[in-house]
Amino acid sequence: MRRTLLSVVAVILTISMILVGCSSRPSSGTSTDNKGNSGTTAPTTAAATTSTPDAKPSGDKLKLTVYSTITELPNQEMMKGIAADFTKENPNIAVEFQFPGAEYENILKVKMAANDLPDVFDTHGWAIIRYGKYLADLRDEPWAKNMTDTIKPVVTDKDGKVEALVMSEAKDGISYNAEILEKYSIQPPKTFDELMAAAEKIKTSSNNAVTPFFMSGVDNGMIGGFSDLYATSMYISPAANDAKTLLDGTFDWNKWTPLAQKLQDMNKKGYINKDVLTAKYSDMPQLFAQGKVAFVFGAPSFADEVYKYNKAAKIGIAPLTSMVAGDSQSFSGGERYTMGAWKDGKHLAESKKLIAFFAKSENMSKIANATKLPAGLKNIESKHEFSDYYKQFESVRVFPYFDRVYLPNGMWDVMCKTGVALLAGTVTPQQFSDKMKSEYLRLRNQ
Repeated sequence: MRRTLLSVVAVILTISMILVGCSSRPSSGTSTDNKGNSGTTAPTTAAATTSTPDAKPSGDKLKLTVYSTITELPNQEMMKGIAADFTKENPNIAVEFQFPGAEYENILKVKMAANDLPDVFDTHGWAIIRYGKYLADLRDEPWAKNMTDTIKPVVTDKDGKVEALVMSEAKDGISYNAEILEKYSIQPPKTFDELMAAAEKIKTSSNNAVTPFFMSGVDNGMIGGFSDLYATSMYISPAANDAKTLLDGTFDWNKWTPLAQKLQDMNKKGYINKDVLTAKYSDMPQLFAQGKVAFVFGAPSFADEVYKYNKAAKIGIAPLTSMVAGDSQSFSGGERYTMGAWKDGKHLAESKKLIAFFAKSENMSKIANATKLPAGLKNIESKHEFSDYYKQFESVRVFPYFDRVYLPNGMWDVMCKTGVALLAGTVTPQQFSDKMKSEYLRLRNQ
């Protein structure tokens, strides 16, 4: 009996050790993420290790961990493919990609608090403000001198430190249905008044069959995005602006009321889809493909979803219209997908080497064509349906997203939810301003 009991215990211990070994292996499974600023996204991997037949584990091999905000599965595979090419040239270096999706920001905040960051990570718009003190200076890297004129100030601090390689440069303005504008003989508007006139013409001429603007109260980032984009156009872009008072805390929040009023007026005039409070972002691509939506604020990240319904759809992009008389058009954005190196990482030299590999012109071209965004380096060749637009507007000013520079952390949610309440009729434009002021002061003092 004793011998039998010992045998059973031995078997249980053996099975347990096997299970522990299996559970410690890196996960290669996928999970679905739907990030507000990009609408429809493909599944994302929680962890993805890039390896090649040439890169066999050895005692001398080291591993670089890379965190990225890329959510589209084809683009994740593209990034891992470039890393695999790097490992072929550097067989002693393995590269492990992590794609946390919607949890990216929270995970990075925890890692910052513990001062235990990935070797290389995406700064997703916060290179200087949030991550600056954790990043190595890349100003002496050979690619740094080739940064575009629009992206250089976004990732270069006041002392000249370069925080990250910008692989893709965000340029958010207005995406439009080119066929609708052609049908009603409308040129892409340059001023907000022209945009409203175009909306009225589309609404009237189509007998309400075409909605000028699509927004979603469910995915409320579309409504918050309108306020964020046009806050730059109203308060930052003009020569006489409010940038200083927004930064020092003395901004007169009554000035927000006219912006809120414009959003309310658009809704009351029937320029925004009637089901705005219940509509989802995922509803929009099919409507756009069917010619029922004319304008979408932001980048055309939804393009591939539109083509699923209408391969012949024509999507155009334009800078954001000016709001103040005498001002010119602009884009909001800056860094979209980047690579920065953790300054205290154990493999800093290798991290810089990996970043330099991604900065090669042929790799930057792959990234530009896959993401359909302009590269953050000069003279990078790319060819996709939006390339000519980006070339046409390459000299247009690009301002960092308004909330990232001028509002304390937490205000994005305030803009989104209060914007929905405005369209629902539960708050007035003045109450929107009052809410912005009280939350701005509360969060700023935290």
